[in-house]
Formats: sequence, structure tokens, C-alpha cells
Amino acid sequence: MSTLDVTIVGGPTAVFSLTGITFMTDPTFDLPRNYPSPGRPTLVKTTAPAMRAPDLPHPDVVLLSHDEHVDNFDEAGRELAARVATVLSTPEAAGRIPWVAGLQAWQTVDVTGAEGQVVHITGVPARHGPEGCEPFTGTVTGFVLHGESLPTVYVSGDNSSVDLVKEIAERFPNIDVAILFAGGGRLGPRVFNNAEITFTGETAAQSAMVLAGAQVVPVHVEGWAHLSEDVGAVRTAFAAADLEGRLHVACPGETVTIEVPAR
Repeated sequence: MSTLDVTIVGGPTAVFSLTGITFMTDPTFDLPRNYPSPGRPTLVKTTAPAMRAPDLPHPDVVLLSHDEHVDNFDEAGRELAARVATVLSTPEAAGRIPWVAGLQAWQTVDVTGAEGQVVHITGVPARHGPEGCEPFTGTVTGFVLHGESLPTVYVSGDNSSVDLVKEIAERFPNIDVAILFAGGGRLGPRVFNNAEITFTGETAAQSAMVLAGAQVVPVHVEGWAHLSEDVGAVRTAFAAADLEGRLHVACPGETVTIEVPAR
């Protein structure tokens, strides 16, 4: 049995380590503010991150689901990521930012940790809204981290599609930990008729059922006005699906420790 510690910073930002390599998801460290954007809904950040970047281990790898939305990659997050050795995201993000490396779906890159142990990082599909949303929301990626004698970790990114989770589970049937971006993000009736652009509590629970046995850590469930659900909705949905034992909730600023069976 091994353990994986996941520290929740706030919004979509979490930190964890595998074989001595520190990973950070979608860095967001701005204080609360409005982000107006011509022709698009104004995004409103409502709470500050629970931890400042200098109070955290400096990441070796940033797993950036996409670069186009400030709730996943804000100004302070960009400043931090520009000082990180490896920033992985979509090919489109790599075309816009010179220090970002892009991953196609199912493409794998390797990083080497303690005593030469290798972590394989595979880009996996994600869709930030209903089918056909990409011209408005852009391309998004998730990630699966895996390696010999290591926990297999899935980071969903801003994905709303359970069908894509099914594709991921077919290729990676033994995911140990799933960091799911939930919150039921919605942008109002003028955008996709108010359809969710991230997992709701219900679709997060459905994804957990697909990822049989995976322990689930929800993130991106607070801090932004366009999130329609809080972590309570995730708890309710997992209870209704009889999945409470696989849900690991931590408030921003807290660390959750997950026990992972040895393989």
C-alpha cells in the first residue's frame, strides 16, 4: 500500500507528487476580481486562493488543461508557469505560448523522478461543453500519469463528457486516483443554452462509476461565480450512487491523503 497526498489550493489548482516530482494542475493565484472579455461573458473570481505560490513546493511540471480561460490560467498562474521547467497543455496552447509543450490526445511524454523512476504523462481527450463546443470554448486536454510501481492518476481538466471518460477507461482500466474538475460550470442561456461546461456532481459520479475503483478528488468546485454547484452537490451525487467511500473532499488549503493499493 502506498499513499498519494493531494493539496487543494483553490479553484482548479491542486498539487501532488509522484516519485519526487511535484505536479500542479491549472495554476490560479489571482485575488478576487472581474475578468471582462469582449463578446464573451465576464468571469468573476469570488475567493482568493487558500495558499500563495511561495508557500507551496515549486512545481516541476504544470498540467495545464487549457490556456484560454482565466479560471484555469490567470495572470499570477502564468507568471508562475513561466518559471516551471515543464508545462504541458494542448497543441493550440503550445502555439500561443513558447514555453508550453503540446500533447495530442494519447500522446505520451516522460519525466524522470527519484532514482531514475519514470512517470509517463499521456494527454487524454476532454470536451469543455456540449458536442461541437470547441469554436467557442477552445480545445482542452486531460492527463493520465502512470509508471511502473506508481499510482495511475487521471486529471480530467475542464471536461464535461462522460463518454470521453469511457474512452480513457478503456485505455487505462486501472486508474487509482481521479482528480475531477466539477462545479457544473455554466455561462447562461446565451451560451449552449446554459448547458454545463464542466462535470456536475451527477456526471462526476457517473465518471467515478466508469473509472471502477478509482478514488476521486473533486476540484474546481468553488471560487468562481459561473460555477453552479459546490462540493455539496458532489457529495450528494456520490451518496446517491453509493460511492461515498471513494470520494475524498478537502477544502482549499487542506491536503487529502489517499491510500493506493500496490500493483
